[in-house]
Amino acid sequence: MQDAHIVPLWPDGSPHNPTEPAERPRLDVYLPEGRARAPRAAVVVCPGGGYTHRAPHEGEPFARLFAEAGLVGVVCHYRVHPHRFPAPYADAARAVRTVRSLGETYGIDPSRVAIMGFSAGGHLAATVATQPDLHCDPEDDLATRWSARPERLILGYPVISMVHEYHQGSAEHLLGPDTDEATRRQMSNELHVRAGNPPVFLFHTADDPSVPCSNSLRYAEACLRIGVPVELHVYRSGPHGVGLAGDMPSLRSWPGLLIDWLRDWID
Repeated sequence: MQDAHIVPLWPDGSPHNPTEPAERPRLDVYLPEGRARAPRAAVVVCPGGGYTHRAPHEGEPFARLFAEAGLVGVVCHYRVHPHRFPAPYADAARAVRTVRSLGETYGIDPSRVAIMGFSAGGHLAATVATQPDLHCDPEDDLATRWSARPERLILGYPVISMVHEYHQGSAEHLLGPDTDEATRRQMSNELHVRAGNPPVFLFHTADDPSVPCSNSLRYAEACLRIGVPVELHVYRSGPHGVGLAGDMPSLRSWPGLLIDWLRDWID
């Protein structure tokens, strides 16, 4: 497997680039081996971490999984605490636009771009999917040319709600400790599902001790209510943050189910 192609999200001199180079928002692009016959679909992956960090095991391994399957896998290194909303959202929205803009460079079909997220990264991905125009950053010069709306949404044990059985740490790190009810409702993705939202694949464990499974159930219910296609997999038991779950016999089937769901996108 090839090494990642590193793509800065924001140009040099942007106020969105933290002083520490390692923390600057970027994309790590993993390409399939061999030459594609046609432009390929891409998946932008947002690792979890409670909006305080980005879990490595929820980034590169999945981008490589997609590349091995014939897709373009992209890890989005978005800003986290002490940066608050709209910083992570601006990064994720620009990530989708940037991937579309790189179509000719990396052989990507701009009409087939998915976004994936885990835990708090799932909240971020779902926010972009349900509210792609929630915040248009004035620094994002791609916003007038490319949409941030993904064609598909993939969520692993996601934080969805910030009003019902929500993950308090994610809410506080994204919005601050004294956020009003109206803002938390704005950031509760189950309340913003609309007809025409992208089809979604969800994976959760029923007894997740950190992010209740009700988050995935609420999102799936909201989609089913208005006809947005849903594939929901709730496994009987397992800890939070399992990633690929390769060392967990009871859970490790889930990445295969995901690849099957993406099969019609794989050339």
